[in-house]
Amino acid sequence: MELSRLPRFRRTAVGAPIHLTARDRKIVRLIQRRRFLRSSQIVVLSGGSSQQVLRRLQLLYHHGFLERPRAQLDYYYRSGSQHIVYGLGNKGALLLQKEFGTTSHTSSWGEKNRAAGRIFLEHALLVSDVMVSIELACRVSGIRLLTEDELAGAFNANGKRPLFRWKVKVNSRLRLGVVPDQAFALEFTDQTGNRERSLFFLEADRGTMPVMRRNLSQTSFYRKLLAYEATWSQSIHRRRFGFNRFRVLTVTTSAARVKSLVEACSRLKRGRGLFLFADRSVLKNPDDILASVWQTGIPGATDSFLT
Repeated sequence: MELSRLPRFRRTAVGAPIHLTARDRKIVRLIQRRRFLRSSQIVVLSGGSSQQVLRRLQLLYHHGFLERPRAQLDYYYRSGSQHIVYGLGNKGALLLQKEFGTTSHTSSWGEKNRAAGRIFLEHALLVSDVMVSIELACRVSGIRLLTEDELAGAFNANGKRPLFRWKVKVNSRLRLGVVPDQAFALEFTDQTGNRERSLFFLEADRGTMPVMRRNLSQTSFYRKLLAYEATWSQSIHRRRFGFNRFRVLTVTTSAARVKSLVEACSRLKRGRGLFLFADRSVLKNPDDILASVWQTGIPGATDSFLT
């Protein structure tokens, strides 16, 4: 069967076994790192011609190395020209385990990614959209991006816990768990010529969580802000991750939502400068994402990543 005529969301036999290339391995690794990626993002990140990469993606899917989540079916057929979303398949997980020593459960990745729900997938794609934009901007600017996997590997070497999740005491009666959507670090040269290294936590906000609630026992975005503020004031980032500073990036759905989040952040007693907010329009031009287009937790004030 010709590749162009293969079904998009149903795996079928494609004849001869696939011979994996270096780019195939890179693609599988990229997708494992981001959980889900659009085909257009894979083309840009992996290099090579669009036609060649799309052909390899098709082969990797039909040979079981990648999955195409079913949750994209509705908007794919409704919009017509949407880029196909890929996740890791069981064979891809097995490949990473054999060649890179990853410890993921190879028998479950395929089904988990294939069956991911629409809300989960859309949230994961917003995380990927932000991280891909940051990665591309870093390539242009000569800034080194340290991914969550790379940071976790460094912690393992030092005998520390690698997980980017922790608990923090907000007050005498409330202890909250913190689980960023993504953690990463940037290494860059500051204006004085010194080499700096900063830690970042990403929150991808799709506008579904209430900004404020009367009771802190209920989930809200303000409660997340309180947990990060307590993390900073108690120096958890120093003890746990070995960084002198961190910032929290929030990318959300609209300028109106940004305004609401900034207003909530302004209620914090301290630490408002930790937070940077932007709507997803910042992702249209990767160069802008490192510029001074982010609003801080102080209404009317803007800042960039690298200050």
